[in-house]
Amino acid sequence: MQITWSQIILIFLASCLIGAESILDEFQIHRPILACPIIGWILNDLKTGIILGGTLEIIALGWMNIGAAVSPDTALASIISTILVVLSKQSIGSGIAIALPLSATGQILTILIRSFTIGLQHLADKTIKKNQNLFFISCIHICGLLLQSMRIAIPTLIIILSMGTEIIQKILNSVPEVVTNGLNIAGGIIVVVGYAMVINMMETKSLMPFFYLGFTIAAFTKFNLVGLGIIGIVLSILYIQLSPKYYIAELNNINKNKKNIKEDELD
Repeated sequence: MQITWSQIILIFLASCLIGAESILDEFQIHRPILACPIIGWILNDLKTGIILGGTLEIIALGWMNIGAAVSPDTALASIISTILVVLSKQSIGSGIAIALPLSATGQILTILIRSFTIGLQHLADKTIKKNQNLFFISCIHICGLLLQSMRIAIPTLIIILSMGTEIIQKILNSVPEVVTNGLNIAGGIIVVVGYAMVINMMETKSLMPFFYLGFTIAAFTKFNLVGLGIIGIVLSILYIQLSPKYYIAELNNINKNKKNIKEDELD
């Protein structure tokens, strides 16, 4: 697949935004579930971007910066792995194989950039003490943000411009099939583990029978997602109407109102 200059420019701009977002955490577009589809859409292969993004998101579900600990970088891994997979028509397993070392590389780069921006913060402190030039202080903060943008955009641009599709194909084909197959299997297992973690955090014992019922209906019937959704809505309405914890409070209010009416009549 040949890439056009317009696509290169759009990928560069998207990489800048995703790189800045990786430090801002405002709209979460640096996460694989959003970054991969964006790059896939630019390369006219949204489907691959969504599948790869969903798979990588499950793997990176627990990656987050806590205190001084810097997690593996999802932005660089998402962008470059999507580019390489789409351009070379590789499997999702190859994308995972590429993304994992890239996330470690991005982690090193972000540590270097953050170490450098400490100097910018000291410069901002000195500026406040001397003349309180707010415009210059704003420029310092914007420079720090631009460095995070370039941390993602420059490696992405180098990959696009310096590597032809044939070279990419050779690199990806050099990955042993045992590794890609193993990563495909591991990716499937990680998805299950990820959902299990989410269910464990959101578990409500009184509602778990509905969860098991949904799996049973999905496994033994041919209902699509719309049909399963309608069944879920109907069951939730029935549960609210029949569950004692919902209607007992209402009955108590009705009895209280009746008691107040009787007391008023006696008075």
